[in-house]
Amino acid sequence: MKKNKLPAQLLLGPVPAAMIGCGNGEINNIITLAWVGVVNSNPPLLSIAVRPGRYSHDLIRNSGEFTVNIPSVEQVAEADGCGTLSGRDTNKFERYGLTAVKGTLLCAPMIEECPVSMECLVEQTLSLGSHTLFIGRVVASYLTENITDARGKIDFEKSRLLGFYSGNYLETVPLNLTLGYTLKKSD
Repeated sequence: MKKNKLPAQLLLGPVPAAMIGCGNGEINNIITLAWVGVVNSNPPLLSIAVRPGRYSHDLIRNSGEFTVNIPSVEQVAEADGCGTLSGRDTNKFERYGLTAVKGTLLCAPMIEECPVSMECLVEQTLSLGSHTLFIGRVVASYLTENITDARGKIDFEKSRLLGFYSGNYLETVPLNLTLGYTLKKSD
């Protein structure tokens, strides 16, 4: 099939529509980001990219911590609103009826309604131009009980996690194929 050449652009996706909790225990905010990714397995590191002008940028930089909360498709309106309104003018927890909960290790708020949450300590900060990349060490991870399978792992059919690609929200739908399935013998 013929490929059409486009101007240089980022075509990675789908990615999670992550709701980032930030603050210091007194001031809390949420920013929805799609620029979130895995950086390393051991130690567990992930990255988030935030524009320096965003209210959350300085909250993360000053506190040295944040949470990553992955919403389900039922929370798409909340995720969209938290990504478009500024925390300078709006208490997003109040506006969208979300519950800020303290994790076990950090002050940055997790979002109770999100099925997946991770507490992260900033390990490294890189100013890259339009965005600052915060590399965070995952120090604690949480799954809502009703989205786990018998082994305690995430069940993607139950969780219906929210994704994002090219300006559009989407649902992550499992194919029920695991890594290495092509090499496994069929019975």
